[in-house]
Amino acid sequence: MHASSRTVTTNQSGPHDDLIRRVERALAHPLRKPLAAHTRDAFAQADAWLGRRGAPLILDAGCGVGVSTRRLAERFPEHAVIGVDRSADRLARDHGPLPANALLVRADLVDFWRLALAADWRPQRHYLLYPNPYPKAAHLKMRWHGHPVFPALLALGGRLELRSNWRLYVEEFALAVERATGEQAELAPHLPDPCLTPFEQKYHASGQSLWRLVAALPHSPSLVPQPDAGAADG
Repeated sequence: MHASSRTVTTNQSGPHDDLIRRVERALAHPLRKPLAAHTRDAFAQADAWLGRRGAPLILDAGCGVGVSTRRLAERFPEHAVIGVDRSADRLARDHGPLPANALLVRADLVDFWRLALAADWRPQRHYLLYPNPYPKAAHLKMRWHGHPVFPALLALGGRLELRSNWRLYVEEFALAVERATGEQAELAPHLPDPCLTPFEQKYHASGQSLWRLVAALPHSPSLVPQPDAGAADG
């Protein structure tokens, strides 16, 4: 099988000069974005479902059309797998029935991660599969490692796995993880077998290089600054 997909192009020659400052700011200043009502409701339903399952959690963050959630649920039948995406259209696409141990949730991840941390969720595995790279240097703060929610993402702990077809994104993420937690992430080329997402399938079939980062993180709510710890985020 052969496919054609565009490689990521960027005006950066290496890790962003402002990366560490962004991470340090996120660690020092609380994220004051109000929690959206629809995500509160979605999280409450997911939390109740997880409680009924009584199984170790796998969180598939930014699951897109839910193919990866289905495949992870099949691969780990003794786990409860929750896929989260903000797009109702993507989640509604027909990719077959969900396994009984899987749940798809429409929610804003920025809010969902914070609610999960407040509810003491402790995912055993946490996947970030091919997030939007936002490759322009001006958009660093839109990448997960440059976003104010980054400490909450890390604080959940577990085996965090990021995959991307843009090596620089993975390199930046590794630098941000080490700065925030002191943990060194494992970064290596990735040959999927099988592919977990449609994007992974497309990139792999196009002959693009794929990259994977794995970090074993402790559950660390103290990474997230409290509301009285600093001024409003900007």
